[in-house]
Amino acid sequence: MAINIDLSNKKGIIFGLANQRSIAWSISEKLMDAGAQLAFTYLDERLLKGINNLLEGNDSLLLKCDANDESEVKKVMKTFYEKYGEIDFIVHSVAFANREDLGGNFSDLSKEGFSLALETSSYSLVTIAREASKYFSKDGGSVISMTFDASTRVYPGYNVMGTAKAALENINRQLSSEFGSRQIRFNSISAGPLPSLSARSIPGFVKMRKAHEERSPIKRPITHEEVANTALFLISDLSSGITGSIIPVDGGYGIIAL
Repeated sequence: MAINIDLSNKKGIIFGLANQRSIAWSISEKLMDAGAQLAFTYLDERLLKGINNLLEGNDSLLLKCDANDESEVKKVMKTFYEKYGEIDFIVHSVAFANREDLGGNFSDLSKEGFSLALETSSYSLVTIAREASKYFSKDGGSVISMTFDASTRVYPGYNVMGTAKAALENINRQLSSEFGSRQIRFNSISAGPLPSLSARSIPGFVKMRKAHEERSPIKRPITHEEVANTALFLISDLSSGITGSIIPVDGGYGIIAL
């Protein structure tokens, strides 16, 4: 599908790229096709080789960053500014929970597991937003994050990540209110279940995806490209009046009761 949005004057950072199956990569491809200048962060050396292969022949800035480490986030923003100038957008596609905290009884969740999931998947948006805001232009910009329907409903197997997504959505609203006067917009995309590296850790993921296919009004799973197209719109100036929103890209699954 051809989407004619020009982002040749936009520059931003992608947090959360892992491999070619990442939602972050689908979004990145769409943004690059539209002419945007991107920088990417990677968590550790384990992921670096695969990311380098994805970016072969591309001159995008690649920076190590643990989103839970405020000093590393600060360094990413400063390095980006020194190379490209002001930031126009941020994509937050960062999430993690211990495998043992997905599936089983929610009440067995440890305090440490809860803290890790919430810090990585939710609070990291606060850190990234705070530091990025120092480098946004006077015209503002766009920050998008990735959420899921489990923020408001129970998906067996998703457990603590549902709690983390609920927190992320509230953070999205809080930040949109705080930075709205500076025209920095915060929105979250609530995507249907997509196959990715992280999805492999979710017990019952195949069943979850099948339910979306059978019960959604469009009677099929949504695609990475459909999520990426929504991100493209939210980063473009076409969405200048939208902030603090949760945008569902789920084929309408969320409207169905039975």
